[in-house]
Amino acid sequence: MRNYPEVIAIVGPTASGKTALSVELAKKIGGEVINGDAMQVYKGLDIGTAKITEEEMAGIPHHLFDIKEPNEPFSVAEYQTDVRKWIADIQGRGKIPIIAGGTGLYIQSVLFDFRFTEEAADLEVRQRLEQELTEKGAAYLHEKLVKLDPVSAEKIHPNNHRRLVRALEIIEVTGKTKDDHEDDAGQAPLYDHLIIGLEMDREVLYERIGLRVDVMMEQGLLKEANRLWDENIRGVQSVQAIGYKELHLYIEEKLYLDEAVELIKKNTRNYAKRQMTYFRNKLDISWFDAELGTTEIIKRILLILKDFDKPGRIK
Repeated sequence: MRNYPEVIAIVGPTASGKTALSVELAKKIGGEVINGDAMQVYKGLDIGTAKITEEEMAGIPHHLFDIKEPNEPFSVAEYQTDVRKWIADIQGRGKIPIIAGGTGLYIQSVLFDFRFTEEAADLEVRQRLEQELTEKGAAYLHEKLVKLDPVSAEKIHPNNHRRLVRALEIIEVTGKTKDDHEDDAGQAPLYDHLIIGLEMDREVLYERIGLRVDVMMEQGLLKEANRLWDENIRGVQSVQAIGYKELHLYIEEKLYLDEAVELIKKNTRNYAKRQMTYFRNKLDISWFDAELGTTEIIKRILLILKDFDKPGRIK
């Protein structure tokens, strides 16, 4: 197999063309696509999340779509674990994993040494600390924290029993303070990777977003939002996605339909702006003008990949 990166990621703001690019790149290099969007894990949220269709997949295997019911929670830690398993599985079959999506933190958590405090958990330790809390009181545990982790003790009030117990649990399980446990997390890359970014003029992007929302409404986004409402999927993580939350305000008669649609467009524009800020500040990305078109961008990506094919490349 050619010496391509272990993992390729395709990122960029919503409506920039990541889906089409990921499929065409997968065709060229023998890749499989992994979902990099936090909301496309949910079943039944198809139109509003611009989820790829079977036809658009063009025979390329896609992973981590439709794995959650709409009323189930989904965390970045869970995403990290699932994607790393898929990366190993895809590599084991001699294919290249391509993560495509716009949720920057999720993708970053996979590619880099992100550690989450929930990993530093031990139920027996927690139960013993909770027993100490009951028997000796919060002041005793807080004084213990002052000695072991004065920084956390300064931030945690003795009456905040949950955080108090958690801080002590992390110290006992990891031998480190909470800050030390998380220190430098996210800085060290775990894979030899390439991140491709799509960017475009802001006005052009905003126009594309407006057109996309109009098309979604024509495709039946309101019907999709109504179905979720009728199934009592309300106020949970999944329907906080842009498109659903605004239309649920319409269903509740808190907005007129045209107001809800305009709010979807506005919130999507704001989201795209936040995405670009995150990508530019947090990740080392090879940027391409999305207006070049998929064919031309693929040509330029393949030129970059030639460097990964050279023996002795410094990693």
